[in-house]
Amino acid sequence: MNLIWSARRLRVKDSSDGDPRGWRSSFQQDYDRLLFSTPVRRLADKTQVWPMDDNDGVRTRLTHSHEVANLARSIGARIAGERTDIFGADLHDVVEPILSSIGLAHDLGNPPFGHQGEAAIGNWFKAREEWIFDNRSPEQGSKKLDKEKVVEALHNEFLKFDGNPQGLRLVTRLQTHVDRVGLDLTAGTLAALLKYPVSAGNLDETHASNKKLGYFESERDIVRDVRAKTGLSEGQRHPLTWIMEACDDIAYSILDVDDVMKKKIISPDDVLTILMHDNRSSGSRAVAEADIRFKKVHNGGRDADVARDIKIGYLRAFLIEELIQGASTAFLDASEAIFAFRHEKPLMDAIPLCEALKDVAKKHAFSNPAVLKVEAIGASALDGLMSFFWRAISERKDFLDISSRRTSAVAKYGWSLISPNYIEEASRPNYDTMDSAAIRYRELRLLTDMVSGMTDSFALKLWTQVRQIPG
Repeated sequence: MNLIWSARRLRVKDSSDGDPRGWRSSFQQDYDRLLFSTPVRRLADKTQVWPMDDNDGVRTRLTHSHEVANLARSIGARIAGERTDIFGADLHDVVEPILSSIGLAHDLGNPPFGHQGEAAIGNWFKAREEWIFDNRSPEQGSKKLDKEKVVEALHNEFLKFDGNPQGLRLVTRLQTHVDRVGLDLTAGTLAALLKYPVSAGNLDETHASNKKLGYFESERDIVRDVRAKTGLSEGQRHPLTWIMEACDDIAYSILDVDDVMKKKIISPDDVLTILMHDNRSSGSRAVAEADIRFKKVHNGGRDADVARDIKIGYLRAFLIEELIQGASTAFLDASEAIFAFRHEKPLMDAIPLCEALKDVAKKHAFSNPAVLKVEAIGASALDGLMSFFWRAISERKDFLDISSRRTSAVAKYGWSLISPNYIEEASRPNYDTMDSAAIRYRELRLLTDMVSGMTDSFALKLWTQVRQIPG
């Protein structure tokens, strides 16, 4: 079997203690480990589009992730149905569970309030860029930390904070394990989860899969181990990652519009009309079929609200089918380049219908005043919490010992709130490289670990409490 399907785990000695009788493949065990993990459960209280919406039918980041996993598995099966030899691995035991796993885990590293949360974290560092990477505090002026500073090549890990590398860190470092290997997922699954297979020093905005950093310096040794087991190199994206990315695009383009209709911000008839008059979607089979079915609903004499729900269901089903087929065809057409690691263009870029739907979502969901208001509140809360937890981390007796006694009441309180496993990880002096072993780097990693791991409601509730503390 090709090395990219490596079932080896991060532990020195692999074992099947999670399934002693071998009824589940290693990759099926990966999915189960993810499904039962705390970070996955936290996604239920993290924003997809509509923060903490009262309508239970509107998606959270958890329902979005389950849907991406489902779409990925479906596309994998469809591709294998067209060409049974294309993957060179068993569909049921290898391909489908990897796709399910990376679909479920693809947003685990996202902070509260989604992309606005990422921006808020990056902006906090940007506002302190003159001193945060090498000075103990602004009051100490030009006093440097020398070998304990964050080298310039790693500044973008914080200035351009991204949930993708945080997700890898979460499943490989921050989940508790006796051997310090997180959920101990297989190399094949971890390689496919690496959406952007480059570090901060190798970003290339002209290349779709290298435009963002995919792993932090603190996980360089893990990525090196994964690559040794899978045969992949820096910049080489696992073939299944293209499918997961396409499914995220499908979910964003269709299911976010589905939520807009559920919230009655725009009607299914309006969406159909928009698509029928957009050159990118007017020739779509799904749009034509939905038009036929809508007319049937109009003639059925159904209650208006019931008719609305039926139309929403038709639109979702027909549009998903067309985009799944489009993604499958795009993968098959590009398969030679994909498996040779020469492919560069996201699969959905070749499908105009997807772009038309994304524009509907941008206009009626992401630009909705209610969404923008909560995003603004969330960004303000994260900025304040970053400052609060920075005091908790930095105000201590011994600079060279992260766990040493806190020197202020506020710091003691904040320190008591930080997850013990996060503290334990930050306190380790034996990171793989000197760059990630530096005290200041580990301080900042601890800060982003704590804040990005929060749920939306926890962040807002804690910020309300913290604001009441004098000084």
